Amino acid sequence: MTENIAAPLVHNENFVVSTLKGFLEKNRGKRVFLEHEVKGLLKEIGLSIPKGRFFRIGEAIPAEINLNYPLIAKVSSHNIVSKSEVRGLRMGLKNEEELRSALAELSTIRNTEGILVEETAPAGLEVIVGGTLDDQFGPVSMFGLGGIFVELFKDVAFALAPLSKDDAIWLVKQVKGYRLLEGYRGRTPVDINSLLDILIAVSELTATTLIKEIDLNPVALYPEGATILDAKMLINH
Repeated sequence: MTENIAAPLVHNENFVVSTLKGFLEKNRGKRVFLEHEVKGLLKEIGLSIPKGRFFRIGEAIPAEINLNYPLIAKVSSHNIVSKSEVRGLRMGLKNEEELRSALAELSTIRNTEGILVEETAPAGLEVIVGGTLDDQFGPVSMFGLGGIFVELFKDVAFALAPLSKDDAIWLVKQVKGYRLLEGYRGRTPVDINSLLDILIAVSELTATTLIKEIDLNPVALYPEGATILDAKMLINH
């Protein structure tokens, strides 16, 4: 189950910018954020994330965590770049016993600061949405197909931020795998409008120049809605 949040304010650029500034004020002094912190910001501007809970190392785990199984548990740290490289991911946790065992194992990983536990999102078409502050071009938005499309084929496209809706549509159509979004070979088309909401909102965050880099990878697209499964953000100082 995911938190399918209606996002009527995503296209209000002033709201997105003011929300980011408020987030940075509350986190003054930080440059890199943990996954649950970035997702908290994205949720605040109206985007959908999996329902979850963050546990700091040493924090007592309650008998009821109010999440629906199966769950996924992820190691969280400013000093861990790749969860997979440190075996910091446990998926398909079916009950409390499996969850507590996973949390105990993940807590022993070096540099672990906490563990993010989330409800397992449904499988969807995975894409990447990002933004960066380029030394030459300034704020730039990025979109690509996930999985082997980005790993093997480098199927990504870029545009200057912020994006209008027309800009976002143009950007999405630049990737070679665009037809997959439309329902290639009988597959159900994905919800393009939900994708555009995410692209535009991230582009507005990027255009503030307060962010050096933001990376949503992957974002799962569905026939109705979209959910951000992982997120990273680096502040420009």
